[in-house]
Amino acid sequence: MSDRSEGYYGGYGELANPLQWPQLRKRRRHAAPRGRREGRGRPRGAGGRGGGGIAPKAVGEWAVNGKRSASATAAATGSGSGSAAAAAVNSLIRAPVEDIEEPTAPTTAKASSKGKIPGFCWISIMTRAQTRHPLEPLSAAEISVAVATVRAAGATPEVRDGMRFIEVVLLEPEKNVVALADAYFFPLSNHRCYLELKGVRVWIVELSEVHAATRGGHHRGKAISSEIVPDVQPPMDAVEYADCEAVVKSYPPFMEAMKKRGIEDMDLVMVDAWCVGYYSDADAPSRRLAKPLIFCRTESDCPMENGYARPVEGIYILVDIQNNVVIEFEDRKLVPLPPADPLRNYTPGETRGGVDRSDVKPIHILQPEGPSFRINGYYVEWQKWNFRIGFTPREGLVIYSVAYVDGNRGRRPVAHRLSFVEMVVPYGDPNEPHYRKNAFDAGEDGLGKNAHSLKKGCDCLGYIKYFDAHFTNYTGGVETIENCVCLHEEDHGILWKHQDWRTGLAEVRRSRRLTVSFICTVANYEYGFFWHFYQLRVMDCCAVACHDTYCVDSGTMQFVQLIPLLEEMSTSRSWMLLVVLPPVKDGKIEAEVKLTGILSLGALLPGESRKYGTTIAPGLYAPVHQHFFVARMDMAVDCKPTETFNQVVEVNVKVEEPGQHNIHNNAFYAEEKLLRSELEAMRDCNPSSARHWIVRNTRTVNRTGQPTGYKLMPGSNCLPLARPEAKFLRRAAFLKHNLWVTPYKRDEMFPGGEFPNQNPRINEGLATWVKKNRSLEETDIVLWYIFGVTHIPRLEDWPVMPAERIGFMLMPHGFFNCSPAVDVPPNTSDVEIKESGSTKLIQNTLLAKL
Repeated sequence: MSDRSEGYYGGYGELANPLQWPQLRKRRRHAAPRGRREGRGRPRGAGGRGGGGIAPKAVGEWAVNGKRSASATAAATGSGSGSAAAAAVNSLIRAPVEDIEEPTAPTTAKASSKGKIPGFCWISIMTRAQTRHPLEPLSAAEISVAVATVRAAGATPEVRDGMRFIEVVLLEPEKNVVALADAYFFPLSNHRCYLELKGVRVWIVELSEVHAATRGGHHRGKAISSEIVPDVQPPMDAVEYADCEAVVKSYPPFMEAMKKRGIEDMDLVMVDAWCVGYYSDADAPSRRLAKPLIFCRTESDCPMENGYARPVEGIYILVDIQNNVVIEFEDRKLVPLPPADPLRNYTPGETRGGVDRSDVKPIHILQPEGPSFRINGYYVEWQKWNFRIGFTPREGLVIYSVAYVDGNRGRRPVAHRLSFVEMVVPYGDPNEPHYRKNAFDAGEDGLGKNAHSLKKGCDCLGYIKYFDAHFTNYTGGVETIENCVCLHEEDHGILWKHQDWRTGLAEVRRSRRLTVSFICTVANYEYGFFWHFYQLRVMDCCAVACHDTYCVDSGTMQFVQLIPLLEEMSTSRSWMLLVVLPPVKDGKIEAEVKLTGILSLGALLPGESRKYGTTIAPGLYAPVHQHFFVARMDMAVDCKPTETFNQVVEVNVKVEEPGQHNIHNNAFYAEEKLLRSELEAMRDCNPSSARHWIVRNTRTVNRTGQPTGYKLMPGSNCLPLARPEAKFLRRAAFLKHNLWVTPYKRDEMFPGGEFPNQNPRINEGLATWVKKNRSLEETDIVLWYIFGVTHIPRLEDWPVMPAERIGFMLMPHGFFNCSPAVDVPPNTSDVEIKESGSTKLIQNTLLAKL
């Protein structure tokens, strides 16, 4: 039997005699006991999809309380080709969160009861409760151990007590390690994380034994490395926001300046700490600086009042948030506070001085049989999709190991990692303080750290699965955001419809999608980040050649089970049949960002107007600005682990030149261009040519012989409207193009570099990496798609902005063999609402009125 096998559970491999297939199917049932499916904790055969060709005998061992058993150690230190692989796996054995009793495992592979794979050394099947995948987010216990490990390295009690923690983040393992974990459902461990401390010192900590706090036991962490990174500043922390506000409000010159504006009650004052960016040497990262924006409420007893309706202008403040002192202050210009706007509040009914409408009837989303998705820890299965959910303080939601179970073709990867790695919000007003409002909301603040607990308000309906997120706080404690990530199904309107005008018969189907999302607040703005997986189904048919009672797919040479009727066919003849294989999905993925919240406003002098914004109310205006988002997509289209067979082509629609090929002047066609290197792949959107890009697999083809691929389909987009000399573009050079493509490199994660806060360097990040001009012709592809919206504020955006949507699509392009959506079943009945208020059930089949 060959090491190579197909199918999600490990296939039949290459057998010379088809008559062996029934026996092999029996073996397969032993290898995959009933009830155990992908992601359910059972091992897979050698070389199964994602296995990388490493035999299970190399990993036939248990992890017990963070230690290997004696037999496991012997296997890891054995000789032969498997020993190196075993050693690699053994070095990654991760302790379970809960205690596990040591099994009484057989020492040979001859025993073939359930859970054992004939022909291989035995791998004990560990339930998901006993194991953790190496990509799962850090638990609260692991964060605590990491912090304690770093504290213990402090030389004195003063040093240990003075440590301030910015981030504790999972150090994601290499892709081959993830592949082993996916293939064998093995608790690959020695979970590593890195910690950023205010200073900045970066620690790498290995967590080899971490138990749930309720179980007691001892925790074990090991400091692997510690590095001081000079001349950088890490992201700001919520504690620093609060400290900055307290320092400013207690500063006597500031209190005096507010008295000039009629404000003596400092409880009315709101201070939003903004990073200073980098405009000159005065902003160098040798000091940790903030330039606050000041606002003022009108009522101290109204906690829900919109304080952003009264910006305070003319006061210049610079705060050293490392030492919590005001280092520069100047009351430059006395601008009166805007009058209280009666339309400033957005809370319900009387609390905002208004009355809520009464004609809105409730809508209930019911799923009486529960959801269609299945959850196992952070592993999600839905309609042939499967992926893992992660979360980081900087990016927020991360989607790992996106793949698609495509009938007899097995598990087909699409992407290794999807996330939003940065966003930039530059303002277009050249006046103080607005010209400095160029927020890097991920790199300077952290999207994940500013995420909401959806217990306090969720936009999802129906059956919802929530995931918590754990972070370290400034002092090293652990904070949990409950219900941080939302997973649910949505009805998405019409999927397809056609009515035959001759017969009057019509068919219509509804679409459904799975949505994973989180929402964060950065000062005044809210951002919702969504990944939608779409339910579009196809019928995949293929011709097969049949002999006796066995059938071979002529395309894949795999066994196809036939109905017993074939036994009656003559064994002396060969038959050609058209077999309908199990339906698969079209596989569209949508990335969407929803922008809402409150505009960042400025104050106007009486009679003043500015062309750089929109007057919202008397004395109040909203500057023009842009929002840019960076999606990093580590693609793996039809690539098994360790394969690097992807390339990117650009597609533009061309108009045929006049002449013999265009005698009717109507001809146009799609032209493809291979992006061979990084510098060639610096591209912009072009709606006039319907420009899009396709990530293709160079070794896998569809039924027409064309490479399989996934298409990046842009939505609405823009480029920065600032001049190229703008100072913020020193740190945001990646905004100059909508698309960048790089070969995968583990430490190339953030387009503005690891530390964009107060970064004076211009040789860091995406725009610098691509200067190497590395080849993209057949490699491990990473797409960096930058998409944005130019916001010209409207009166209708006040006092709270209706959500504006922006995003893009990842769509299969030759990934499947035929058209989508024909086998989605119709609804059995609809409810027709009569004018009288009564209801009547009607069938979905409609007759047209001709």
